Amino acid sequence: MTFLEPKIWTGLVFDGGWTASRAGDAPVVEPATGNELGRSGTAGADDVAAAALRARQEQRAWAATPYEERAAVLRRAGRLFEEHAQEIQDWIVRESGGVPGKAAFETHVAAQECYEAAALASQPLGDVLPTSRKRLSFARRVPVGVVGVIAPFNFPLILGIRSVAPALALGNAVVFKPDQRTAVCGGFAIARVFEEAGLPSGLLHVLPGGAETGQALVTDPNIPVISFTGSSAAGRKVGEAGARLLKRVHLELGGNSALVVFDDADLQPAVSAASWASFFHQGQICMTAGRHLVHESVAEEYVERLAAKADALPVGDPATGQVALGPLIDAGQRDRVHRLVTDSVSAGARLAAGGTYDGLFYRPTVLAGVPAHAPAYAEEVFGPVAPVMTFSSLEQAAALAADTEYGLSLGILTRDVMKGLALADLVPTGIVHINDQTVDDEAVAPFGGVGASGTGTRFGGPANADAFTETQWVTVQGDVAAYPF
Repeated sequence: MTFLEPKIWTGLVFDGGWTASRAGDAPVVEPATGNELGRSGTAGADDVAAAALRARQEQRAWAATPYEERAAVLRRAGRLFEEHAQEIQDWIVRESGGVPGKAAFETHVAAQECYEAAALASQPLGDVLPTSRKRLSFARRVPVGVVGVIAPFNFPLILGIRSVAPALALGNAVVFKPDQRTAVCGGFAIARVFEEAGLPSGLLHVLPGGAETGQALVTDPNIPVISFTGSSAAGRKVGEAGARLLKRVHLELGGNSALVVFDDADLQPAVSAASWASFFHQGQICMTAGRHLVHESVAEEYVERLAAKADALPVGDPATGQVALGPLIDAGQRDRVHRLVTDSVSAGARLAAGGTYDGLFYRPTVLAGVPAHAPAYAEEVFGPVAPVMTFSSLEQAAALAADTEYGLSLGILTRDVMKGLALADLVPTGIVHINDQTVDDEAVAPFGGVGASGTGTRFGGPANADAFTETQWVTVQGDVAAYPF
């Protein structure tokens, strides 16, 4: 029997045990082939309500559980991600279209997220405060109760576990909605790990579904905190709905990150980094380099080298061949990417490489001479497209990099690291990598963006404690205080 045995995706949802969804089921599709791998439960509003109520009922006992026991569950979960990495990776490859290296990165980070979360359970809970009266005054962190987690399809395991693990470690229960298109590798794999790790029943509910399921989760009265990762458009709706209900909503959203290449950069490694930044996982990453800003003196050679690199990259089924790019997630995403490319060419950009597709396999694409109003430059593409624009000075590069509603990641390639730091000071962004590209993630690092990229850092160490606990002021004195009346 396999770790992810068929019961996990045959018309079921996870609510502390495997049960049939009352809202029917949906196909689990392999985007590379179109084959149906099985069927997954689809949660409806009633499922969400029942899960949230049970989670609230079970959470208090979990919060009162000694921290050693909560930490032990998280450590066992980390080991299980390592022990069953190959099987989970196979699902990531087939269900999300990721190449094996990307799948291995996901299981590695998932294990690390659990280990880091285990350490959270034993962190100091607060501070002793000064007080003008004869009493003990302190601030302590307490669990928020139930955390609602909504994660997307692109890095389904990482983008789910990085909220689920710390929320559980800090004494909360979780209602988790993975994307329906990656319900197994991004949802049921997490449920199976925590089931085997000994998490008490009723604390983790995995309910795949679409927008209606997410809406039910956001508006449920038993879920006071929402952790959402997805597009900026969807994030705005989640934020608005949460604000009306006075909920705390953490948003990690889209990006249109700039990779700035100065004239002193070595173009050979620069082009390799740039190719990874735009083409890794078919560009379906919030941190993807969506704008290549290249010094005018080296731009022509840069485009030539990047186009040659794009033309040489193999594209195909990552489950059966050694490829650099797999399929886009579905036809809707492919058609959007292609429209942005063709509209950008119509707007004046030159197609230097790619711009074609076969099924869901989109060739890595390079656009040169891109005007600022070209949609593939101005919008988040979420596909393997590298638009190139030139600059002549550090000040112009800073103005171009900052000329976006997003602010997630910034890559700067230069031999002069102080020049890189000077540029970083001028660009509003949550992440900066000097002499590296824009795509990176570590369980110990703060992660988050500004502007349309989200509501700031909410992952990594102290940020997790801020996200998933409340601060409570407590005073203690020996006798009842006396008052004038």
